[in-house]
Amino acid sequence: MRISRKIFGSYVTTLSPRSLSLEKVQQRFKATSLCEHSKKKYQEIQFYLRPEEETYARRIRRVILKANSRTVEDVIQSLQCDEMLSGFQLTSPVVDSLLQKFGDDWKSAFSLFEWASLQISYKHTTYACNKMVDLLGKMRKWERMWDLVEDMREGCSVTLDTIAKMMRRLAGGGKWKDAIVVFDELESFGFVRDTETMNILLDTLCKEKKVEVAREAFVVLKSHIHPDAYTFNIFVHGWCNARRVDEAMWTIQEMKLWRLKPSIITYSTILQAYCNQTNFQKVYELLDLMVSEGCPPNVVTYTTIMNSLAKLGNFDEALGMVDRMKSSGCKPDTLFYNSLINILGRGGQVHEASKVFEVEMEMNGIGRSVSTYNTMISIFCHDGQEQRAFTVLTDMEKASCKPDLQTYRPLLRLCLSKRELYDHIERLLNDIMDKHNLSLDLDTYTLLIHGLCRVGDTEWACLLFDDMLGREILPRYETCKLLMDEARRRNMEANVERIQTVMDQLGSVP
Repeated sequence: MRISRKIFGSYVTTLSPRSLSLEKVQQRFKATSLCEHSKKKYQEIQFYLRPEEETYARRIRRVILKANSRTVEDVIQSLQCDEMLSGFQLTSPVVDSLLQKFGDDWKSAFSLFEWASLQISYKHTTYACNKMVDLLGKMRKWERMWDLVEDMREGCSVTLDTIAKMMRRLAGGGKWKDAIVVFDELESFGFVRDTETMNILLDTLCKEKKVEVAREAFVVLKSHIHPDAYTFNIFVHGWCNARRVDEAMWTIQEMKLWRLKPSIITYSTILQAYCNQTNFQKVYELLDLMVSEGCPPNVVTYTTIMNSLAKLGNFDEALGMVDRMKSSGCKPDTLFYNSLINILGRGGQVHEASKVFEVEMEMNGIGRSVSTYNTMISIFCHDGQEQRAFTVLTDMEKASCKPDLQTYRPLLRLCLSKRELYDHIERLLNDIMDKHNLSLDLDTYTLLIHGLCRVGDTEWACLLFDDMLGREILPRYETCKLLMDEARRRNMEANVERIQTVMDQLGSVP
């Protein structure tokens, strides 16, 4: 598919003021706001649906979102009464994928979950059960969460992941005593109170900023349950997050009393805390201590310190860390070089960054990642060296390293800022969509629309805006405002009306 002004224009017809009914806009933007744009703390899982499952999933979602303003029971009833759904066999991928898409919209997710439980020949996966427990806990729907856990307990489907999610949400909701009760009653769930489950409790409390409560629990439990190195690493992390690094250092001493050896992870956590406090004197002292105790810093340690120094603008000191690492015999890796190239670029040392990229990495046998190429492209673009930036892109493709949207954004930004490069935009978009099968995201659409408005190409910006809507990507309010002002200035009334409809919906989306 060739990406041009013409192809973007195909969405104008489907989204004209006549066809863009209020109901469709409400459904589209409610779906987008509740699903794609909700904050997710889950690691995304890819669910692959067959074409008929995709159709089924879309229908389920449409029915749920249409009835979402009513009670859970009403939504379930709407699903039960929908004739189009009665002819399909519900499958786990359909339910699991929809639960993920609903994000923090607990009512839609729970309505789906409860309705699915009523379907013949369908059984929830462990993923679905744990996802629902986590979401209900996150949204403070405690009674529903406990009812679901009780059902899972009767069906012997409670896992340690279920327990961890329960404890985390209870502690996060201020019910840390209930989290401890869950631990005390582990036997009723079919588990034992051992080092692993104790660590889950302690980790949960520490991550929810209840490190002192975790410490009190450990004082009671340590006479019955033997801690391991991970137990103390949990406390080191907890104290550091609480900005009480002295307690973290004391934890290392206690760790040694249990004849457990601090690891690179233990020390690196404290080093990161000192870096966050910009206390680099302590950082250097701890580096020396690590070496003296036979736990020398690794490349991750040096990279962390180097990045922290550069973040403060201490580029010379950051580069001094490179020399220290090399003199210690520690070997660099790709992530280290990515950081080094970025620091050199930010420090205005473009030639040195290029030398590391083109010579040093190859000399040391270190491969380049997508991030390596992206960083170098961004540096050249920022320095106005478009030819070298495009050369890196070509080298990237020759190396069979697939570009991502981050690869193209600085190139698009550069082309929008230079009139002589304007014609390259269409070629870049064709490469993104056709050559590499990438889909534009919110940030890329925003970059393009704002850039096109700045150079006066409002017509193309409007086509991109319509394409964005056709893909159910919710634009930012400021993007709508900018585009509407430009369209009004050029007497593009049809576009103004369409954009105004979207802005009205943005104002009503929760």
